[in-house]
Amino acid sequence: MKIFRGFHHPGIASACALTIGNFDGVHRGHQAMLALLNNEATHRGVESCVLTFEPHPRDYFAGALHKPELAPARIGTLRDKLTELDRCGVRQTVVLPFDARLAAQAPEAFIDEVLVRGLGARYVLVGDDFRFGRQRAGDYAMLDAAGQSQGFDVARMNSYEVHGLRVSSSAVRQALAAGDMEAAARLLGRPYTISGHVVHGRKLGRELGATQAGAGDGFRTLNLRFSHWKPAANGIFAVLVHGLAEQPLQGVANLGVRPSLDPTDVNGGRVLLETHCLDWPAHLGAEGAYGKIIRVELLHKLHDELRYDSLDALTTGIARDCAEARAYFASTHTETRRQTTRDRI
Repeated sequence: MKIFRGFHHPGIASACALTIGNFDGVHRGHQAMLALLNNEATHRGVESCVLTFEPHPRDYFAGALHKPELAPARIGTLRDKLTELDRCGVRQTVVLPFDARLAAQAPEAFIDEVLVRGLGARYVLVGDDFRFGRQRAGDYAMLDAAGQSQGFDVARMNSYEVHGLRVSSSAVRQALAAGDMEAAARLLGRPYTISGHVVHGRKLGRELGATQAGAGDGFRTLNLRFSHWKPAANGIFAVLVHGLAEQPLQGVANLGVRPSLDPTDVNGGRVLLETHCLDWPAHLGAEGAYGKIIRVELLHKLHDELRYDSLDALTTGIARDCAEARAYFASTHTETRRQTTRDRI
């Protein structure tokens, strides 16, 4: 998949079948829409294209109004969104910076400048609640009328439901906020995943409870740091880590701001995903994971973040989390084995 920041690039296809949206989470409703988009693109002999925005429009307005509480919890990072769009077979994605100019752009100008002249849209697919342009003044009827006059087809896709529940980014956020990872996975069509580059941290974990963690390594962690990200999930999770070994590694992870640590530490109180692999790959050595891109599946929430009064209490809490994660994986493995046996019978 080709990725472009803005649409003033020579490599952008001269004509496309287009869909527009934030695509936060790329859930099953998005996936159904993208499958339809790819089919329409194939029949028209053009590229399939997603037009998305960064930052999220609500993030922009929250900042402009100095009301951070208006910013939405984000299901995924831009990296994860682009990865999932690629997996869905999209041929090109245009990431349009959402700024003051775009926020003030009239819907008619958005159609003319972005859709027609910028992207060469021949077909535009939108959701049933699609709005666009200054003060969300543009709607499906306006877009459809413009398509008839300017020579592109417009289609609208109704809501996608799973077991009678409308699949939406809001529903995914609600499931993640409640810690219901199974419900989130049903809506997403996959386990909830966060990816990123492993970065250096305070290296406190390797000093904590070395005798409890075993092999003198303490609770070594893989740190993924995010700037300007308000995650939809938070807490302590049993996870699988991809990207360090041939098979995914079992682990326990903290997603949040780590309230037990000094707010002036190296991470500056920012959101961090700290993952401890229950069995550290020997081939990586002490420093071998830094700079690697890993993908962390958050499978089961153990509990919310807790504040511990001392490093000893923190060490005990991490050891307890590791034990609970091991118990979760042991029970999951047993259940999978039982299911396999029943399938054979």
